Amino acid sequence: MRSAIARTLTSILHGTLRGLMRAWVLIVPLVVALSLIRWGQLAYFWPQGYSAAASDLATVALQGFRFDLKVSAIAGFLLLLLLPWVSGKVQGRIVTGLALLYVMLSLTNLHYFGFYKTPIDSLIFGLAEDDTSAVLKTIWQDFPVIWTLLIAAALTWGSVALHRGLAHRIQPDTLFHTRHAVVKLAVVAVAFLALLFAGKGTLRQMALQRQHLTVTTSQFLNDMVPNGVIALKYAWDSRSESQNLSDPLVGLKAMGFESPRAAAQALGLPDGSDEQVKAALFAHDKGAAGTQKKNLLFFLMESWSAEPMLYQSPRFDVLGRMAPTLQNACTFTNFDSAHAGTHPSLEAILFNTPITPLTLGDAGRKPIPWGAAQVAKQAGYQTLFLTSGRAGWRDLNRVLKVQGFDEVVDANNLKEAYPEATLGIWGVWDSYIFKYLKQRMATHPADKPLMVFVLTMTNHPPYDLPPDYQRVPRDMALWKGETGSETLIPNLDTYHYATDQLGGFVQDFQKTPQYATTILAATGDHNVRSFGVYADASRRHLVRQVPFVIWGNKLTCGNQLDQPASHRDMFNTLFPLAGIEGNYINAGRNLLKELPARPDPMNAPRAMFFTGEARNAQGMWQLGNPKSFVCTSAKPAQPCEFNAMDDQQERARYALLDWNVRVSLHK
Repeated sequence: MRSAIARTLTSILHGTLRGLMRAWVLIVPLVVALSLIRWGQLAYFWPQGYSAAASDLATVALQGFRFDLKVSAIAGFLLLLLLPWVSGKVQGRIVTGLALLYVMLSLTNLHYFGFYKTPIDSLIFGLAEDDTSAVLKTIWQDFPVIWTLLIAAALTWGSVALHRGLAHRIQPDTLFHTRHAVVKLAVVAVAFLALLFAGKGTLRQMALQRQHLTVTTSQFLNDMVPNGVIALKYAWDSRSESQNLSDPLVGLKAMGFESPRAAAQALGLPDGSDEQVKAALFAHDKGAAGTQKKNLLFFLMESWSAEPMLYQSPRFDVLGRMAPTLQNACTFTNFDSAHAGTHPSLEAILFNTPITPLTLGDAGRKPIPWGAAQVAKQAGYQTLFLTSGRAGWRDLNRVLKVQGFDEVVDANNLKEAYPEATLGIWGVWDSYIFKYLKQRMATHPADKPLMVFVLTMTNHPPYDLPPDYQRVPRDMALWKGETGSETLIPNLDTYHYATDQLGGFVQDFQKTPQYATTILAATGDHNVRSFGVYADASRRHLVRQVPFVIWGNKLTCGNQLDQPASHRDMFNTLFPLAGIEGNYINAGRNLLKELPARPDPMNAPRAMFFTGEARNAQGMWQLGNPKSFVCTSAKPAQPCEFNAMDDQQERARYALLDWNVRVSLHK
């Protein structure tokens, strides 16, 4: 009996030891592969003329190695249930599969950074929620798919070869086989504890978390720290948290506030009760009361970045017919998008929500009272959503009609109206939405104000253009931005096409009697990868910037045209201008009002990116993270340093927007 127990214990000890040794032999090639991809990513995206201290590079390399070791050790730990007992052949298949998975995730992270200028985040799940076929076609046409697969195969083969070499040299199955039981127990204990600490990522401090991705003052370098595995894990966590609306205080607590009243206090709002806080968020001046309601035409232009406009000239034409219209427009030149993707920006603009995707679930099946279309409809407007894309994308055809749009006109409707239109990957050419809107406005009755929300699509990868479009020659020496992208020139062509189409519509519309009773406004949904990664601090403020332009009869633009602002400010500006009163939230400030010498917290000149970043005149930072602050201008206002008060107020604004969504929609 004793001998049987002894044999069983010995077998368990041998199996555990074999599994631990196999796990460590597995971990090494995974760490090597992930680290190689990180260095390749740094080299691939390193901007021309950019310099970084050797100490910063060493810090990034070390922190990246720690995250590589963390995810590899966790895999080894989870595989302890299998590794002790499987054959060498099965073990080899496990190594191959795991290496391929880790390598592909990190290569995906590399290309994701190139497109969105951020490691993998929750937008990646849009692959299943978008028009998946169109996304895959775009990836095939616009990314080096074959080269990526070849690199993945080479790195996987190299990882497997390294594993075999280590296994042959170390002999993990028999390394300690002949040792005394006490030695074996000691080795098991040490190897197991080392595996645990490797999975934790540290020996003494708290385990590596998302906040440990920030290790330098350069956001570009910080973005090189996460591998694809850890970036996907954090993206999944963010998505899971955002989709659970059951706890209204989640966002508040994440921003450092115990209650909405505490956040309101930071902003100087009434804070006697939750009801008072919510009432203050929806309180507006009565300046629009009694004024004539004007039509409101709003254009959300796909990938309409701000940087090309900086270099506009006759020899570098990116605006086309829009250029002369800017002379009598209010053009905001320091303006950020809410998100790095079209659908998140669309939701942020329409619903002022930091939580996205919001409308794909139950929340999208019932009216959101403060939604822009809902507010306009309640104010007596007819509402129209018009896009050159397909409205089935992200369920827009269903969601938008619930959220206050009387009509949704998309590529299929335009194809029916204009049989000559060609349906491409993302829809029809933008020219057809402007043609349709011109005809629609010409026949619209004067006694019914109209709100139109237009979403364009042509300025989107793979940057195709109509066959009859005449590309405009440009002197590329006048482009002062980065030149590393192979899609820079094709992107500038589609940018010009889309902007010229908008400009042509504005020019024609300004000649009609309706212009006197109409407000037109346009912005971009996000920046694009073609224009660079903005690693240099003097260019960093451009990373999220998009234009925001307002056209109207006898506009007074005020003194905020060059002040930091963002998508959250748009409808707080446009609704009063159009004479619309209603139940819209004070997400931002009215950009046409004169900015006083000492702005109050609710009207301070700052921009917010809805993934949790803010920007003031000095620099930008991640909310609640002083170490992330970086000066973002060649001549920043002094002092150029983290401002704790600005951070607290922006955290409070973000937290209350989050709370408003959760407390209103979780029931």
